[in-house]
Amino acid sequence: MKKYFAKAFLGLCALGTSTVAFAQDAAAPAVESGMHQALKTKFIEGGADFMSLVAIALIFGLAFCLERIIYLNLAETNSSKLLKGIEEALDKGDVEAAKAIARDTRGPIASIAYQGLMRIDQGVDVVERSIVSYGGVQGGLLEKNLSWVTLFIAMAPSLGFLGTVVGMIMAFDKIEQVGDISPTVVAGGMKVALITTVGGLIVALILQIFYNYLLSKLESLLNQMEDASISLIDLVIKYNLKFKK
Repeated sequence: MKKYFAKAFLGLCALGTSTVAFAQDAAAPAVESGMHQALKTKFIEGGADFMSLVAIALIFGLAFCLERIIYLNLAETNSSKLLKGIEEALDKGDVEAAKAIARDTRGPIASIAYQGLMRIDQGVDVVERSIVSYGGVQGGLLEKNLSWVTLFIAMAPSLGFLGTVVGMIMAFDKIEQVGDISPTVVAGGMKVALITTVGGLIVALILQIFYNYLLSKLESLLNQMEDASISLIDLVIKYNLKFKK
């Protein structure tokens, strides 16, 4: 699974690297038309340096979002089916079968159940502590790399605002050189300032949408883990009352 994540990440990184060379097409004759040409034109007008950084922030942010989306979707488990299978095995007193069901099922809920079942003979308190401890570990794995997404959400508009400041400086430099404050003199610098700001805000909005989706998916998984953990402890108590008299 890590190989798939790596391939997806490297592919998006390569796309981000090619974005830097995107500005070199400005010297070529404008033979294309439509939205692609319009986006290219605005990209060039915004300044290749800052717009490339904003585009790279988008590419890397989307790479981390894609990795988390794949991971969280693969982490989903039919907890009802899993717990039913464990319950049926424990009702027969077959702890090893219950362990096998948990071990052969994908996802954090199954991993937590397996860790609890490994300590079923040590008492309910030990099982509960094991579930809580390992649940924290699995929760950390689910939240992994989300901080990078928030970083790029913050970086994109910051890079845009940095381009804005640079554009304003360019405008004032031209005013100083020409000695005139006419619209024609300052239009170029103002255009750079506005385009980079818009680019940074658009990237931040796109990544924020993905981030909110990831948060909702994460919260759903954590709730499932908590419910399944409570149900598993109940099954362990039931097993002990039936077979540990």
